[in-house]
Amino acid sequence: MTDHAIRSVLIVGGGTAGWMTAAALSRTVGPSVAITLIESDAIGTVGVGEATIPHISTFNRLLGIDEDDFLRQTRGTFKLGIQFTGWGQPDSSYIHPFGVYGVPMDAVAFHHYWYRLARDGSRTPLSDYSLACVAAKQGKFTRPLDIPKSPLSQIVYAFHIDASLYAGYLRQYAQARGVQRTEGRIVDVTLDSESGFVEFVTTETGSELHADLFIDCSGFRGLLIEQALKAGYIDWSDYLPCDRAVAAPSQRMDNLPPFTRSSAQKAGWQWRIPLQHRTGNGYVYSSKVIGDDEATDALIRNVEGPLSAEPRILRFLPGRRRFSWKKNVVAIGLSSGFIEPLESTSIHLIQSGIARLVALFPDRRFSPALISTYNRQSTSEIESILDFIILHYHANQRVGDSELWDYCREMALPDSLVERLALFRAGAQLFREGDELFSETSWLAVLHGQGIEPASYHPVADSVNQGELQKYLTGVRDVIQRSAHSMPVHADFVARHCAAEGTPPELSRTISSE
Repeated sequence: MTDHAIRSVLIVGGGTAGWMTAAALSRTVGPSVAITLIESDAIGTVGVGEATIPHISTFNRLLGIDEDDFLRQTRGTFKLGIQFTGWGQPDSSYIHPFGVYGVPMDAVAFHHYWYRLARDGSRTPLSDYSLACVAAKQGKFTRPLDIPKSPLSQIVYAFHIDASLYAGYLRQYAQARGVQRTEGRIVDVTLDSESGFVEFVTTETGSELHADLFIDCSGFRGLLIEQALKAGYIDWSDYLPCDRAVAAPSQRMDNLPPFTRSSAQKAGWQWRIPLQHRTGNGYVYSSKVIGDDEATDALIRNVEGPLSAEPRILRFLPGRRRFSWKKNVVAIGLSSGFIEPLESTSIHLIQSGIARLVALFPDRRFSPALISTYNRQSTSEIESILDFIILHYHANQRVGDSELWDYCREMALPDSLVERLALFRAGAQLFREGDELFSETSWLAVLHGQGIEPASYHPVADSVNQGELQKYLTGVRDVIQRSAHSMPVHADFVARHCAAEGTPPELSRTISSE
């Protein structure tokens, strides 16, 4: 029987994508497969994806990583959601929380009952029924507690991390499990004349690196997937007109808010990510609306505290490869596609690409069915994320603020998003398609937070006595308020469980989300 097993893998590019891939493969398919990663210290990485979503915990558990050690090594903090300021009306603010709102009643989602009471005159904000929202506003955090039926047992969280430190952490992990690192810059890619597969790459020193399977983690360049194999690129700039970002770290915050902040600006939006040793800042913008110098000045004006490094400009084209897997090359990370980091999906897309590769790991025959399945699932995932990101821009109410916001409010939408908006506007209905990333809670947070109101709600909500419904929802809100009050201050929790060596003590005081 012929042995078709993959014996060697070459990962082209380091950074977060390269070293996440190396670590995962060393854990799953090693040591039967020789894994090599080539990177050049002379080529920088983007390294601004410092906010995550909860799925990263699954990846870390797969590797057997201790969470406290991971946070110490990456100077990380905890994250309960994202605060969006100015995305509806210029003075508006809401939080997209992890977790859920309230509890379901009679198999009908909680928000239908909330809309029923709101129609009857209740003024209690929807966010009062989310522990993540309430705790984030108070600067509180704890991991889930073993208290049955308590909101404290259902806490969902992610992290703010220094992505470059995470890459270094995973590099040590991978190399300890046999991954070989090669320093060098690739200057040529040789294809097999018959199959068109990548046969080997050549470095500037003349070394040839051969492999059965190549993983392209070369970033926007797409050194293998695009420059060599011409996989093609689908441009999404009609939907996402921002094409640049200016990023700069600033001094660490005196307290550590357990949420990412995204603030809408004239030409785009600005992020703020609190770490133990510094604060990550960046302005994502449209170069058609604002120049690089003006964007840099705007970032500096809106940063809290002095900068700790010079700003740098990043240029990008939102979109995806037509094929993330072509022949014997799989593109993971920015080489596969790019959606701006508005909902912290960059690291997740790396993680899901790796998970698909492991699940569909090929042999040297490279079954077309495997490749087709990988590409179809990759496309479905990133396009569902695209719809969610478009929603933020489209649902703005910044009338006359700038051509960017006016364009986004009036632009043509994908049919899938048009249908979802119509469904919600008619009766507050939300349905998750297959295994798409963002849940009903996420869609509700943005739809409601940016002022899209349904004409009605599920009819079952009218079957409950108004007085009893009000009493029940008041009880839910009170339990959530008490739960949040009992939680420790986030900065204290970090200091107690995962403080990085050399970081100054945190100020233990409640923060405001405003």
